[in-house]
Amino acid sequence: QVQLAESGGGLVQAGGSLRLSCTASGRTFSSYSMGWFRQAPGKEREFVAAINRSGGFTYYADSVKGRFTISRDNAKKAVYLQMNSLKPEDTAVYYCAGGSGGSRTEPRSYDYWGQGTQVTVSP
Repeated sequence: QVQLAESGGGLVQAGGSLRLSCTASGRTFSSYSMGWFRQAPGKEREFVAAINRSGGFTYYADSVKGRFTISRDNAKKAVYLQMNSLKPEDTAVYYCAGGSGGSRTEPRSYDYWGQGTQVTVSP
């Protein structure tokens, strides 16, 4: 069992940066691939980025490629999302998720979810 908790959201102007953190409880954090998703009001939850168990492989949605960076620290049981050059369309609640198999871009492939953290980007 893994419990996830996100932090680091907030209000930022367009062009600014934020770093989201997600910390995990439990002993098996390093057994899970991790992902970040986001959900804007009235929209479905969408994939943002994923990282494999060792941290050696990362994958990004086209909309954030080159601006966002996902990383993890298994010793600290944490995964991060560095977000640069933020745009108003990045405004959403951001969720971290942990999973052990399936498509990295599909929410149903992830077994554990955090409560989410709000990111608001003003024009």
